Amino acid sequence: MTLETANRIKKVRQAAAAKEIEAVLISQPENQYYLSGFDGEGYLLITPQQTLLATDFRYIEQAKQQAPNWELFQITGSITDWLPRFIADLNIASLGFEAGNVTLATYRKMVKALDESQPALNLIPLEALVESIRAIKEPEEIEFITIAAEISDSAFEYIEDIIRPGMSEEDIAWQIEKYMRDEGSQTMPFDVMVASGPNAALPHAKPTPRTINTGEPIIIDIGAKFEGYASDLSRTICLGTPDDTLNKIYEIVLTAQLTAIDKIRHGMTGNEIDRIARTIIGQAGFGEAFGHGLGHGVGLAIHEHPTISKISAETISDNMVFTIEPGIYLPGWGGVRIEDLILIENGKAKVISKARKL
Repeated sequence: MTLETANRIKKVRQAAAAKEIEAVLISQPENQYYLSGFDGEGYLLITPQQTLLATDFRYIEQAKQQAPNWELFQITGSITDWLPRFIADLNIASLGFEAGNVTLATYRKMVKALDESQPALNLIPLEALVESIRAIKEPEEIEFITIAAEISDSAFEYIEDIIRPGMSEEDIAWQIEKYMRDEGSQTMPFDVMVASGPNAALPHAKPTPRTINTGEPIIIDIGAKFEGYASDLSRTICLGTPDDTLNKIYEIVLTAQLTAIDKIRHGMTGNEIDRIARTIIGQAGFGEAFGHGLGHGVGLAIHEHPTISKISAETISDNMVFTIEPGIYLPGWGGVRIEDLILIENGKAKVISKARKL
């Protein structure tokens, strides 16, 4: 067990103790990897003295290699069968579980199993206990995210050189993905987005056979992954000469983004940061066309804490990494989104992304 992993487990124990919970059952895959290094399917159980890993036959040898210091338990049968046996000798009165990752059906099975085997045990739902710890990035995590960002930056520069009118969105997306994999990215953290013309009005558009044309907005949203850590980058480009509408919309979005980045400070809340960009877009008359949050945390998951939106009260602090991505989307015409990765360092925003903007 590395020093980093040991410190993470210590923080989980402290957070659980603050809630008067004796043990925590971890089922969320990124949280399992963060705490143990194990990236197969299973469950972690953290008590004040023990760290246990439950998995089935398919992953036992993998678990031995990736989490050698964890006590292994082999899952057989359904959760109603193995969960009581898993915790039978732990002598705990309260068990926290990750409510955001456990389905209602699984929860009902857990309740049934524990009511029959340990009726005095309290099963307690937890919200973002590990995720809140993950939000503060360690130096090695920042390094991995930065390398992933360098791959996506390079991919954008590559596609800018080869993109031509008449290419399809699907072909461009494939060229980007192939390039990032060749440059060392692991599996894509999300599907490459290439949306041109009217398709760019869809914030989460999927690449289509549509061919791109000169003079129209083209949103490219890409991310790479290095050592399990993701990057996220959006740029809006135009082949040929952009018209007055595109120039106007682009300038509004760019101003909103740069202003928000410049004004971010340690201790602000997500909704305070969101308001900076949203006010600029709203005053320009396009408030209703900016329908998503300003940003989200990035790390082992492409969307994680903190959330930067008009309903987020999360406090921003040093060593958090998140996106700033305002956008304007006009049905029938298209859209503009500009997205960078931000690291909070010495109380201010440091831009990790380096890809060129228009």
